[in-house]
This record gives sequence, C-alpha cells and structure tokens, in this order.
Amino acid sequence: MSTDDIVLPIIDLSGYLAPKCPEDREQVITQVRDASRQYGFFQVRGHGVPLSLQQDLLRSMNNLFNLPKEEKLKMSFLENPCRRGDEAAGMSLREGDPLPDAKECFYVAREDPIVEFSGFYGPNVWPNLLEDDFRSPVWSYYEQTSQLGKTIWLILLQGLGQPPALVENFAKRPIVPMKMIRYPPQSATLSGQFGIGAHTDFGGVTVLLQQPGKDGLEVWHEGREEWIHVPALEDVYVINCGDMIQRWSGGAYKSARHRVINKADGERLSCATFWHGDIHATNPLNPDDPNRETIGQLLVKRFRNQYSMTKESIAQVGVA
Repeated sequence: MSTDDIVLPIIDLSGYLAPKCPEDREQVITQVRDASRQYGFFQVRGHGVPLSLQQDLLRSMNNLFNLPKEEKLKMSFLENPCRRGDEAAGMSLREGDPLPDAKECFYVAREDPIVEFSGFYGPNVWPNLLEDDFRSPVWSYYEQTSQLGKTIWLILLQGLGQPPALVENFAKRPIVPMKMIRYPPQSATLSGQFGIGAHTDFGGVTVLLQQPGKDGLEVWHEGREEWIHVPALEDVYVINCGDMIQRWSGGAYKSARHRVINKADGERLSCATFWHGDIHATNPLNPDDPNRETIGQLLVKRFRNQYSMTKESIAQVGVA
C-alpha cells in the first residue's frame, strides 16, 4: 500500500452526540481511541457546528485579514499582555527551521475582564469592524468549537477507561485559545518556506477547520516515515492530540508532527481552536499519575520565553 492510500479516518460524532442506542456511543469512543493511538489525528463529521457558522467565520476572517497593514499593526499581539491580536507574516520561526512561517494569524481566547496568570486569562482585542462582520460570528464560532473540544476530551477520557465526569474537575475555567490563519499563495513564498513548518501542538485537543477545497495540511506517519495528505473537506473537522495528551496518556495517544504547504491557487484560510483545560488542573487521563504538573506549569515551561512574564506572575502559575 502506498502512502497515497493512507487516509485519516473520518468519524461520525453524531453517534456520540445523539446516539440511537448505547452501542453508538461505544463505537465512536473506540474509533477515536484507535485513531488517536495510531495517528494522533482523525477527522470528524456530525460534530454539531453549523456549516453556515463555518462559512460566516471564513467570511469574517477575510474581513479581518484584508484590513490595511497599519490597522493590523495597531492590534499586534506583541503589544498585548495576553498575546491576543495580530501576528504578522514571518514572525514565527521554530528552532531548526531555516525560514520563518509564511502564515499570518489572529488570536482570540476566553473573554475575561482583567489580565490574570501571566496573561493566560484576559480580554480580547477586536478589530474596528461592524459587529456582524467579525466579532459576533467569530465569538459564536469560538463557543461552538470550544464545546466540541470539550466533547473530544470526554471521548478520550472514556477511551482510556476513565469516567467522563472527570472533565468537570478539569474544565471550570479552561484555557482555550483560537488561532485564525491566512496562508499566502505558494508562489508568494520563498524557496524552502512553509506555511507552517513541521511541529507538534503543545497541549490538549486541537479542533481545526480547513477552508474547503484548499488543501495544505500534512501529517507525519511514523511507521512509513512519510507525510499523509489531509484533504480540506467541507463540514469536516480535523482533530489532533497535543504533547500534553501524549504525556498524560503515557504514550497511549500520539502527538504527531504536522505541517502546512499551501497547495491551493491563491490564499488559504484555516482556524484552530486549542482546548487545554484549567490552569491548575492535573492529569485527568490518569488521576493516579504521581507527576502532579499542572497545565499552567507546562504552559510556562513551553512558552515563558514567548510571553512577558514577571517573576510574580510565574509564581502564580508555578514552575514545573
């Protein structure tokens, strides 16, 4: 079998969200568990996020990214204590990559009135656009995909034999950032430059929307040591596990490397919602884990050099 024949499974979540019999839920739990063990990635339909809302989000993203550069610069995430707002193209360079990512991004997260815990909680930055042209559809979409991320956590818990109720101790005030992304045409990138270079996601569950018909995502298959192409299908989300899930599951669930090469004509949009959990939460996949590192401690370990963290704010979260 060639790599072209390897396809990430597409799982219908309606069997879990609206089961017609108890076996429906068990089937979805098994499918998610097996895909997370084998690939660390899978696709879902029947997820409950309206197609019209997905389309509204993409329209809103175009409204945002087509603003003048001067307007976006005023919303730079570098000037925001919560790292919310605009990330210009070329600002993300991973260690070992010869060139920065070609992508442009805009970040939102939970809407909290004040900045807390090194900026992991706080207010969002909103562009000067009409409510219906950005903030309203983006926030509705954020809430829907945040709920979907929590549902995937519930399923992952059950896949390891844990009761779904554990998620309630893990999700009182979860950290759920969302990243809206625009990729330039491949013809506009430098030789050897990626939309996003190869990486693993840091934390929990990632819920990814790809602009339908505009392919670009590739997932590394360890067994074959080759990249799996993941087509951008309408009304189908791509789900993956991050490093924290791999660590907390004792390696039962994988965190796979992935990258983006814009294969479409013209620009390409995508949007990723990252569902991590509460800042002081410990491992729900194995409540008996002797390692009591919290999500906040792991976030500090991974991102302290990217955030403007004072000693006092780090002490609030704790250092792993």
